Amino acid sequence: MLRGYGGFRQSATPRFDRFRLPFLADGGTFAQVCARGGSEYGEAWHEGATKADKQHTFDDFVAAAEYLCEAGYTNSDRLAVAGRSNGGLSVGAVVTQRPDLFAAAHCAVPLLDMLRFHEFLLGESWTIEYGHPEDPEDFEYLREYSPYHNVERGVEYPAIRFETALDDIRVHPAHARKMAARLQNEAKGGPFPLRTKTDTGHVAGRTTAKLVAEQVDRWTFLYDRLGVDVRDN
Repeated sequence: MLRGYGGFRQSATPRFDRFRLPFLADGGTFAQVCARGGSEYGEAWHEGATKADKQHTFDDFVAAAEYLCEAGYTNSDRLAVAGRSNGGLSVGAVVTQRPDLFAAAHCAVPLLDMLRFHEFLLGESWTIEYGHPEDPEDFEYLREYSPYHNVERGVEYPAIRFETALDDIRVHPAHARKMAARLQNEAKGGPFPLRTKTDTGHVAGRTTAKLVAEQVDRWTFLYDRLGVDVRDN
């Protein structure tokens, strides 16, 4: 499982995650990519993947995925990519650009329509990071990587689990809904399920019971698509 973020100066550094332990115990491998757009290596690392240079974030995800395969940790039939919010944009971009590289993806509360993101909720404030779709020059590079606009009819894509929240006040649920609908209607491969959470938002507002239920759903999907066997621990 490859996870990352790559944006808004957020550092995706190693951290403990109790929900990841069963996957590791069952023989899984977890990797965190410090993609450009974050601040792991200073402000230049962030600026190296903003606006017209945003593709660098996705290039770093792909490079990390290719390394995991080349180094023998996994192969494209057993590799998943995951991210949420801006990280969900990264997931959407890499699976549409390199569908051959992944077997599964978990794409949570994502931005996926990069030509209209500024029209929803807090989207206008993110034009500092991504550029503005109404600027002709910005439109051109946004169109090149916008996941929703790069789904190709008849192409086989990996299984992608979309997750959104009905009460998300940051990233509108329409992003995940539109992307899932388009893939279900036009693409091959998959499946492309969409889970819409209720009574919760972008990050906070989840009870322990809901958090556990979400994690069970996510990992069940990934175990199934990656062929992970549950060990008798």
